Amino acid sequence: MPEIRPVTNENWKELIALNVQDDQKHFVASNLYSIAESQFGEDVPNEGHWDMFPYGIYDDGKPVGFLMIAYNFDCARFQSFILRLMVDEKFQGKGYGRFGMSWMLDGLRADQRVKVVAISYEPENETARKLYASFGFVETGEIVDDEALALLNLR
Repeated sequence: MPEIRPVTNENWKELIALNVQDDQKHFVASNLYSIAESQFGEDVPNEGHWDMFPYGIYDDGKPVGFLMIAYNFDCARFQSFILRLMVDEKFQGKGYGRFGMSWMLDGLRADQRVKVVAISYEPENETARKLYASFGFVETGEIVDDEALALLNLR
């Protein structure tokens, strides 16, 4: 059974060794970049500070993917942003991405402070678009940092 583990001093190196297929590399930042970014968060004009939390997706004790969630409970439009969801090229197509997304959304639904969740992706990434739409995300028509923005209303 897959499980989610926080990134720690003990597992970050095995998580940065995960890779997507070559033709997918432009769709997602590297796990090394994401882990570094999570140490600082991001200050966004008119929104405030976003805290970031990275996790590894594991199966049978082996890392198979990576995800990262950001929170800013003071942001009026959306209080959480799913920043990363990647599955290593050797483990794609086995349901790990769907598992990771379900885990994140279960946690977000349990937090009453989160009313709306955002996600963004390259407009040509049809696999991501279909996956996120299957969870109820609806594209806004906006392009943010060259990515399509989609929102999920939780409450």
